[in-house]
Amino acid sequence: MKLIKQLFNFYINSSIHVALAVFSLTWITLLELGLEYNEPVLYFVFYASITGYNFVKYFGIAKFHHRQLANWLKCIQLLSVICFLLMCYYGLLLKAETLVCIGVFAVLTLLYAIPLLSKQSLRHIGGLKIYIIGLVWVGVTVFIPVINESYGISTDVMIIGLQRFIFVLVLMLPFEIRDLKYDSLTLATIPQKMGVNRTRYLGLLLLMLFVLLEFFKDELTVQRILILVFMSAITGLFLYFSKINQRKYYSSFWVEGLPILWLVLLLLMP
Repeated sequence: MKLIKQLFNFYINSSIHVALAVFSLTWITLLELGLEYNEPVLYFVFYASITGYNFVKYFGIAKFHHRQLANWLKCIQLLSVICFLLMCYYGLLLKAETLVCIGVFAVLTLLYAIPLLSKQSLRHIGGLKIYIIGLVWVGVTVFIPVINESYGISTDVMIIGLQRFIFVLVLMLPFEIRDLKYDSLTLATIPQKMGVNRTRYLGLLLLMLFVLLEFFKDELTVQRILILVFMSAITGLFLYFSKINQRKYYSSFWVEGLPILWLVLLLLMP
């Protein structure tokens, strides 16, 4: 039982779970646009997510305590190196214009973690954190697969991008509620500015907009609308029951796993 718990903690802490969420949203984009499964794009996104998230999370720790790293962190570093190499391999299989797009979001991720252009990284600038994350997730899960497929930026693609941005923002709210007791007031997060209850109501309104936007697409199916409504309801429930003192895996596993559930439902759709 102890081993299972350690493996599960490693699965969460090494960013494999969040990478599966990003992978799922990217595949969802392909499914929504009627595009075929694209292994290079999907695998690149998966390995790049592990590499990027671990860099952001553990850069400071590795920098200042590299001689005293705990075994679990050394394992995460090893995994990150392997994923980086695999990311590079699949990156070589992508189109040149896709790599340019990836470069933009890679720079944004770097600036999010490291204060290169100012005394603060982007994650520490008041009110920006959640929107930077949303923008990067939209770029990676919507525009990278679209550009690599030479699909073109149609109205449906723009709507999917806006929906994805809204969905990611709502997914971030339970994390921001959880982190209220840790975050500096200078971060100016949504729960800090609006309070927990108003943050919940804002998220629910955003989910309504998320569903409403579906009806502006050129391609509509009853099954996908029902799945979207179901996912919005489940996400809304998780947000509504979010609190400052959450169970350990409430946000980091259950909330972050919602994109995986969304993908499974779409794949099971007749």
